[in-house]
Amino acid sequence: MNINCIAVDDEPLALDIIKAYCAKIPFLHLAGTFSNAIDTLEYLRHNTVDLMFLDIQMDELTGIQLLNSLNNKPFVIFTTAYDQYAIQGFDLDVLDYMLKPISFERFVKGANKALEQIQKKPNLNASEKQEKQAVSKPNTFFFVKTETRIEKVIASEVLYVEGMGDYWRIVTKSRRIMTLMNARGIEEILHEPEFCRVHKSFFVAIDKIEFVERKQIKIGELLIPISETYQKNFFDLIEKHKMM
Repeated sequence: MNINCIAVDDEPLALDIIKAYCAKIPFLHLAGTFSNAIDTLEYLRHNTVDLMFLDIQMDELTGIQLLNSLNNKPFVIFTTAYDQYAIQGFDLDVLDYMLKPISFERFVKGANKALEQIQKKPNLNASEKQEKQAVSKPNTFFFVKTETRIEKVIASEVLYVEGMGDYWRIVTKSRRIMTLMNARGIEEILHEPEFCRVHKSFFVAIDKIEFVERKQIKIGELLIPISETYQKNFFDLIEKHKMM
């Protein structure tokens, strides 16, 4: 059995060590290494892994914040130089907690523990995986990168998202956040049935719609156009919310 894994650490030497250790263990396949949480989140939106070797103390987002932001969590082994997070780590149900500097013997022990737990995990066929994803809880919050910092956004507070050139503007009742992200990234965060794309430049929160008239959506003070490309999917979604 092969374990598909990634390593996340802002120290290049630490990543090199994990890469070298993984190369010595036949059942570990290191799919990628990342030096920050934002790139890791972007990768995990499009890829599935079995195991993540995760540092805790990192700039912008810590390993714990990264882990808390994931809906579908892989097995996690914390790799850190600080022992004060051990209790919190096990509260988060992580698989193992390895203190740096990590010896190869200790790494093998953690890898074997991962193998044992992953082998116990029931295999899901493709249809079961799709069904599980369909009933998974929506994101309650997410993080986006602005020019100067990482902003936490509560999903239920979002009114709409508007494309503005290379940027997207996330609008809530209390603030407006500009982030450099592609449309696919927005769709991965704000997806149906809570949100819907209605135009190449707009995503809307379904529960924030005041009314729909003449292919326009009223949210707050804004009238948002519904383009032909997205109107069928939008009205099909609205139909599901109609009172019978």
